Amino acid sequence: MEETNTPNEASTNDIGAVAVSSAAARGRRAEKIGIVASDKMQKTVVVRVDRLVKHPTYKRYVRRRSKFMAHNEIEGVSIGDQVRIVETRPLSALKRWRVVEVLRKASK
Repeated sequence: MEETNTPNEASTNDIGAVAVSSAAARGRRAEKIGIVASDKMQKTVVVRVDRLVKHPTYKRYVRRRSKFMAHNEIEGVSIGDQVRIVETRPLSALKRWRVVEVLRKASK
């Protein structure tokens, strides 16, 4: 007689495989690199992301700036630090990003 694993009887290896496959199914999350503009909230920072966009008429590059509220669990992140943020599930009304790492600390 052949044995089958039901979801309740799955081994720990099977559970780990399910977690990995579901992360792969989600795909790559969007990443942005920006500079911390504000750290006055608890566990939240405002990250300013600059990008260059080609003007459709004048064919010159124009600097565009966006601000993202990002969840921050890392200690010591302050204004002027360059950070990497990744997209995540909605954490509040305005937070959809999470700080992953500090790339460069601000010069004092």
